[in-house]
Amino acid sequence: MVLHNISLPPGKFGTGMVESLFCNALDCSSDPQLADLAGVEVSAHLFIDRRGRLSQFVPFDLRAWHAGVSSWRGRSGCNAFSIGIELEGTDTRPYSAKQYLRLASTLRWLLRTYPRLSVDTIVGHNEIAPGRKTDPGGSFDWSRLFDSV
Repeated sequence: MVLHNISLPPGKFGTGMVESLFCNALDCSSDPQLADLAGVEVSAHLFIDRRGRLSQFVPFDLRAWHAGVSSWRGRSGCNAFSIGIELEGTDTRPYSAKQYLRLASTLRWLLRTYPRLSVDTIVGHNEIAPGRKTDPGGSFDWSRLFDSV
C-alpha cells in the first residue's frame, strides 16, 4: 500500500482537478501550472480529499498507474503489486484529521480483507522511488497513522 500526495494546481485543494486527472479528463489548458500534465495518464486506486471523502478509481484487483519507476524489497515495478492511495495534500502542509481517520479505517479494512497485507507493507512513495519522489512528505505523521491502524 503506497501513500502519495497530490494537489492540483499544486498547493490548491478542492478543485476537482485531481479527480479529473485520474479519469483522464483534466483540462491542462485551464491553468499554466498544469501544462506538464498534458498527455499524462495516471491513476490511483483511492483518493482521500481534505474532508476525508474517499473515492475509488481503480478496483483493487487491477493495476493502477501511481508508482512510476519504483522498487520495494528487491522487486521492481510496484504498480503491478501495490495499492496506490493518494491523499489530497503537499509535502509541507499538514494533512487533516479527517484524512487520517479515513486513511486509518481504509487501511484496517484492507488489512482484514487481504491477508497478505500487513502493517509493514504500508509505505510512502518516497520509499519505493527514493531520490525521485518525496511524498507523502515531511508533514505526514507516520506515528499518528500507525497508532490508529
